[in-house]
Amino acid sequence: MTILCEHPPAFGVELEEKNNIPVDHDGQENELVLDEGFVVPDTNSFGHTFRDYDIESERQKGVEEFYRTNHINQTYGFVKRMREEYGKLNRVEMSIWECCELLNEFIDESDPDLDEPQIEHLLQTAEAIRKDYPDEDWLHLTGLIHDLGKVLLHPAFGELPQWAVVGDTFPVGCAFDESIVHHKYFTENPDCNNSAYNSKYGVYSEGCGLDRVFMSWGHDDYMYLVAKENKTTLPSAGLFIIRYHSFYTLHRAGAYRHLMNEEDVENLKWLKIFNKYDLYSKSKVRIDVEKVKPYYLSLIEKYFPAKLRW
Repeated sequence: MTILCEHPPAFGVELEEKNNIPVDHDGQENELVLDEGFVVPDTNSFGHTFRDYDIESERQKGVEEFYRTNHINQTYGFVKRMREEYGKLNRVEMSIWECCELLNEFIDESDPDLDEPQIEHLLQTAEAIRKDYPDEDWLHLTGLIHDLGKVLLHPAFGELPQWAVVGDTFPVGCAFDESIVHHKYFTENPDCNNSAYNSKYGVYSEGCGLDRVFMSWGHDDYMYLVAKENKTTLPSAGLFIIRYHSFYTLHRAGAYRHLMNEEDVENLKWLKIFNKYDLYSKSKVRIDVEKVKPYYLSLIEKYFPAKLRW
């Protein structure tokens, strides 16, 4: 089911003007100047620049080992099996907020910027967006729920290893772009030597649309399936953000654009805005959960059923 965003076709241009986003001749943003409600910090929780995978530290070594395992095992066949198994949504029935609380038990081992429980990051992201976009309530809720698929780490969901749940995502079934973090480890992935999967297009075609593309399996794709199959009324941009917010090689390096269709191009504008908050809200700012909870419960009721199949 595709849910179209309520904005008129030209909303992308209006959005860029609203946020003072300089646009080059290809329509790409050069720099995003956020509104007064959100101040971008200079460094992450560890005092480093954000998404720096090269700094020598014990945490960085663990992150690199994570990506080595991830890149070896994320094959086209593996992703198909995971989508078929978890797409049944027959494991648990629970509300969105119950899932938020369940996720509080985990820390993402792939993230070089974050060392706090996930619910802190979810609320930091949502509240930062809420300050700058008070009228886009669907975007506030998307900020809250975008990482809920990480419950795949929980025993009730099979307790999948971190390499099959978190980390940057990328298409499988076609060549692995060199812009993917720690690309060197793909040489050990069986698909690299399979002529059906190692070309530019692989099993896809130009402009086929990202909804037809198999992404590396993890929390992004899982939460997308959960939201879609439970008939959320979030606009298509919200679903796009949920599924592709870890697809950094697209929204940072511009890779895989040859697979996108027109709707993807429009939704990517929202994703690039969202990504600023997803990334730079990883700070030590604490959120009063009980104070903001009623607001987010009202949004959940607006866009989701009371209980979801997971």
